[in-house]
Amino acid sequence: MATPALAEKVRISPGTADQLDAVMKVMDAAFGDKFGEAWTRSQLSGILPMAGVSLTLAVERASDSAVGFSLCRTVADESELLLIAVLPGEQRRGVGTLLLDDFLGRAREQGASRVHLEVRDGNPAIGMYRGAGFSPVGRRRNYYHSTSGKRYDAITLAYEL
Repeated sequence: MATPALAEKVRISPGTADQLDAVMKVMDAAFGDKFGEAWTRSQLSGILPMAGVSLTLAVERASDSAVGFSLCRTVADESELLLIAVLPGEQRRGVGTLLLDDFLGRAREQGASRVHLEVRDGNPAIGMYRGAGFSPVGRRRNYYHSTSGKRYDAITLAYEL
């Protein structure tokens, strides 16, 4: 759970397609191109209008600039965390946990009984997900390819609400 002190510095707010510049800035900085995990602006623009899809921003109060975001989709009683990203300088400070807590709360409000996500094996965020109660339920072998040619599994994690 995120600390109250962090909530004083960072606010969570709904995002819109008008904020894609800020989202792409965070995406590019957080993901880079090493693993091919980042989405393109076109992909984001295409999914945002779809039913059940929501974008959430973590905004630093002092600068009013995005330091992180999450993108999720809820269909029936299941919610999926499609993307979560935090600027490298803000990682491991609780911003990701703040976004994850918000995602879980909204999933409950929308009637989801289960949430899931996919993450690259070796991604440090796995610790955050496990700490929140997510458990591995599947694995796609050699799904991610690094620019060096190394392959990484994709791990599917789920959490029953």
